[in-house]
Amino acid sequence: MEKYEINRLLTEYTTKLNDLKLALNIEKRLPMLKELEEKTTAVDFWASPEKAQATINELNALKEIVNSYDEVMKQYIDIKKYVDEALESPEAMELFEEMVMQLKTSTEALEKKALLAGKYDFYNCILELHPGAGGTESMDWADMLYRMYMRFCSLKGFKFQVLDYQAGDEAGIKSVTVAISGQYAYGLFKSERGVHRLVRISPFDSNARRHTSFVSCDVAPQIDGIAAVDIKDEDIKIDVYHSSGAGGQSVNTTDSAVRITHKPTGIVVTCQNERSQIKNREIAMKVLKSKLLEIEIKKQEDEMKKLKGTQLEINFGSQIRSYVFCPYTLVKDHRTGFEMANVAAVMDGDIEGFMLAYLKMMAGKNNE
Repeated sequence: MEKYEINRLLTEYTTKLNDLKLALNIEKRLPMLKELEEKTTAVDFWASPEKAQATINELNALKEIVNSYDEVMKQYIDIKKYVDEALESPEAMELFEEMVMQLKTSTEALEKKALLAGKYDFYNCILELHPGAGGTESMDWADMLYRMYMRFCSLKGFKFQVLDYQAGDEAGIKSVTVAISGQYAYGLFKSERGVHRLVRISPFDSNARRHTSFVSCDVAPQIDGIAAVDIKDEDIKIDVYHSSGAGGQSVNTTDSAVRITHKPTGIVVTCQNERSQIKNREIAMKVLKSKLLEIEIKKQEDEMKKLKGTQLEINFGSQIRSYVFCPYTLVKDHRTGFEMANVAAVMDGDIEGFMLAYLKMMAGKNNE
């Protein structure tokens, strides 16, 4: 590598890292990090375990971003210091080029994190699938999406826990609720919120006709110890019932299933995966809190769009992506234009490209 190439490279990374510093809002995050660290040293910090856990979660999310940025900056500074020595011998230049490759890898990872810098992006999430009209065909489509997300989680090393599973009468799923755990789970899966459309020759049609099916996907952040969401006892109705179906997907069949209705919003959540009624109630309350938090997030996003003069999008009921199996094969996201012709790979969990395309699109809108 010649000296002029090195200078060009350093100029390029100076600009790139300055842009990332702004995108990650490092200047704002540093005092926030210091403030949260000071909170954890208070004598009465654990007086309220729920609030304490929420603070620790927020602190860990901030540390993840700030530490990643600091590590990339350290690599960049080390490279700048090594320039003169690198020009003195082929051996030193070889080491320099290895350092540059490491910086490139670290910067690309940081650029991805810059797309996941939202307040709740770092956290786990709750995902629900609900078939649309179409009976068995739509319920089978829900089962296919369920498998797709399960495969994606396996590829990413995310934990995939079934909270509530309602099997279809003949095939597929009537509804399913899962908890997905892993760094940036919500940040990635929020791109899946909306209606997914399938076009294929139905295996349930004796005349082999082409069918179109729809499944809605809802995603909410799951934060242990959510202190910001206050649920009054008088605002909820709790029912205990016998789980439906034959206990598929390891769902228990005892009288311990729990249904919680939030009266002010009409939100209904159920959990029947555990044999303990107390455990099912605890999980259902977490799901309810996540849903109420998601409502607040949507309100904030809508308010921001109004301030920017942006026409609000209709999220629920809008078709975000089409999966076409026949007469050609193509999966296309209608929001971003991102598409893949390898339908089998997509259904096997290769969906991160769709997620990142959505995050890049949203990052561009937020910077307008």
